[in-house]
Amino acid sequence: MAQVFQVNGRPVQVDVDPHKPLLWVLREDLGLTGSKFGCGAGLCGACAVHIDGAVARSCMTPVQLAAGKSVTTIEGLAPPGGALHPLQAAWIAEQVPQCGYCQSGMLMAAAALLKQTPRPTEADIQAKITNICRCGTYPRIRRAILRASRT
Repeated sequence: MAQVFQVNGRPVQVDVDPHKPLLWVLREDLGLTGSKFGCGAGLCGACAVHIDGAVARSCMTPVQLAAGKSVTTIEGLAPPGGALHPLQAAWIAEQVPQCGYCQSGMLMAAAALLKQTPRPTEADIQAKITNICRCGTYPRIRRAILRASRT
C-alpha cells in the first residue's frame, strides 16, 4: 500500500506494508541510513527522528503514522547550504562522539528539546533526553546541548 509523506522537505511515496517500521522504510526503501537500529523496542533512541517536529522512535513507529506528515532525519537536521546545525557544531566543540552509534538519535532528541525549551537547564536535559549512550558521554552531551542553547 502506498504511503505518502515528506522526508527532509521532499515528498516521498513508498509502496510498503503500512505496519513496516518507519526506521526500515527510511533505511531500506529510501537509503537514509543515519537513523540507527539499536534495541528495536523504542528504548535506546538511536532511531530517533522528528515527525511534524516531535521526536519519535522510528523503530516502533509504523510508517502509516507518518502518512501525510513531515519526517526529519539526521540527514535533514542541518540547514540547506552545508552549514552545521548549532547542535552539530556544539557536538564537535565538546568532542561528544566516542563510538558514534547513538549520535544521530541523540542529536534529534536534543534538537526537539531545544525547540520546546530553548534555554534548558541540566535538569531539563536529564528529564527529556532519555536516549542511551553506551559509551557514557552524558556529561559531554549535556555540555553540548547547553552550548547550542546559547547560540
